[in-house]
Amino acid sequence: MKFLKNKILLITGGTGSFGKEILKEFVNTNIKEIRIFSRDEKKQEEVRDEIKNIKIKFYIGDTRDFKSIDNACKNVDYIFHAAALKQVPTCEFYPLEAIKTNILGTENTLEAAIKNKVKKVILLSTDKAVYPINAMGLTKALAEKVMLAKSRNVTNTIFCATRYGNVMLSRGSVIPKFINQIQKKQNITITNPAMTRFMMSLNQSVDLVMFAMKHGSQGDILVQKSPATTMLTLANTLKKIFKSKSKIKLIGTRHGEKEHETLVSKEEMAKVIEYKKFYRIPNDQRDLNYEIFFSKGNNRIEKVNEYNSSNTYRLNISELEKILLKLDYIKKCIKY
Repeated sequence: MKFLKNKILLITGGTGSFGKEILKEFVNTNIKEIRIFSRDEKKQEEVRDEIKNIKIKFYIGDTRDFKSIDNACKNVDYIFHAAALKQVPTCEFYPLEAIKTNILGTENTLEAAIKNKVKKVILLSTDKAVYPINAMGLTKALAEKVMLAKSRNVTNTIFCATRYGNVMLSRGSVIPKFINQIQKKQNITITNPAMTRFMMSLNQSVDLVMFAMKHGSQGDILVQKSPATTMLTLANTLKKIFKSKSKIKLIGTRHGEKEHETLVSKEEMAKVIEYKKFYRIPNDQRDLNYEIFFSKGNNRIEKVNEYNSSNTYRLNISELEKILLKLDYIKKCIKY
């Protein structure tokens, strides 16, 4: 990581699952400083106790407040913008709060980056931003649009984004919930057995951000190719791992849930640049000259399909078991 030598990295929402994984990855490199920006002092104290290193600096603040994020951006070289409201039910009940954090907070972070001449900002987005049906997805989709709009008018700071599917064991994800139900000998509650989700580890999420750090151009959205599995396969795999006799109970699709998640839309697939492990979605360079827009379209759209958790590679129980058994959280749960 030569490009990180003597550089300062800021992670907004840095006390979350992604932030802590990035810390473990970067703290022992030749990076000069890593700034953790978040509004929860308790979580900051937990990270401070868990990862003791003088390179880590903690900033209490909120991306909704321009002054606080502006202050944290002083002399920063790179920003990972992970601060967001991510829980679907919470955002459904408090959509205006999601707007303030996910959209306006993103706007503040990008403006602070421009003001402080930050080299590159990487926005962490989600598959729920593609064909969104809930407030969380809608606000993350608009956060992407804010990033794309600003990228067209900025030259000194590069703005790009990464889109994630389901990151295994991230805070609030389904795997810890299923394990908790198994350990308590409760029924495993599944909304829809045919529901599919991408399976991505926290390490892979770091790989995607590193790819964006090295190769992301102005206005790019970068996606990692990932396998998927059904919720029924996931539940049965965990039952096998923990030798559980818990029954599976179907409770029906919850408010704001999709049966399948999409990482790249059909419209985006028409212009995507494909790599071995990644998709790169370049920014749309068309402007408001509608005459050009209406006189020349793209007939490739009719020839491609969206990239979703239903048409990607589907993991079976054996394959998923091998992946899950590599996770430290699973190992600890088996041990105890």
